[in-house]
Amino acid sequence: MKVTKKQNIIISNPETRDFLADAYYPETEQKLPLVIFVHGYKGYKDWGAWNLMAEKFAEAGFFFVKFNFSHNGTTVEDPHNFADLEAFGNNNYSKELSDLGVVIDYFVKDATIDDQKIVLIGHSRGGGISIIKTYEDERINGLITLASIDTLERFPRNDAFEKWKEAGVYYVTNGRTKQEMPHYYQFYEDFEKDAHRFDVERATEMAKAHVLIIHGTNDESVSVKNAEHLHLLNPNSELYLIENANHTFGAKEPWEEDNLPKDLNEVVEKSIEFINKKIVNE
Repeated sequence: MKVTKKQNIIISNPETRDFLADAYYPETEQKLPLVIFVHGYKGYKDWGAWNLMAEKFAEAGFFFVKFNFSHNGTTVEDPHNFADLEAFGNNNYSKELSDLGVVIDYFVKDATIDDQKIVLIGHSRGGGISIIKTYEDERINGLITLASIDTLERFPRNDAFEKWKEAGVYYVTNGRTKQEMPHYYQFYEDFEKDAHRFDVERATEMAKAHVLIIHGTNDESVSVKNAEHLHLLNPNSELYLIENANHTFGAKEPWEEDNLPKDLNEVVEKSIEFINKKIVNE
């Protein structure tokens, strides 16, 4: 099946700023389910093996979209690097949910989309954002979390928190790029003023969509206990654990091979099977 790729589509969000999205889809007369991939903290749409993942979903008959959050540190001019650390420092959950809403609105208008079949796939922090959006937006029929967190309340604690509040910023070193990435205190203030909205546990319990929770048992960044907790909160969900898989399911940046890593390939195959069973053929 021939796959069409439209890369670096400029999406405008008046609440945030312009950002980029990619669309991968098969050439067909049929209307296609819309699958949107939501990257995580220090992630971006072109990281690692995400392009290969996009192709595999498109070959399976889906209109697959991945995008950069407007304040993830990349820019429209330079989508592959954290070229705007000031934007990264000014990111927050409100902006990410706004961007995701704009992405859904933008692509659901496409004539090739079946607007009754919309699925979010969220990785890591993007899983938490996707859970909240799934609860808030009834158009979303399916949710797949990959190595997802079970709470967005992930901030420095005790003395470190007080120092952050006092200084207005704290820095995290990016292990790959060695950049000192700022986090301004507005990030916490944004969370605190809307903490009820950002309650991942509540959204997981209330979500009406079909839910698949995928996690690696050897995740070094987000414990597999997060997945087990999400499954407990939503007993109708399906929990799928991949033995010894890490946080990125074997992918890394850069990914220079032509094929998906074994664990990520299993993620994609399981996800395709789930979408077909629960959403396409329901």
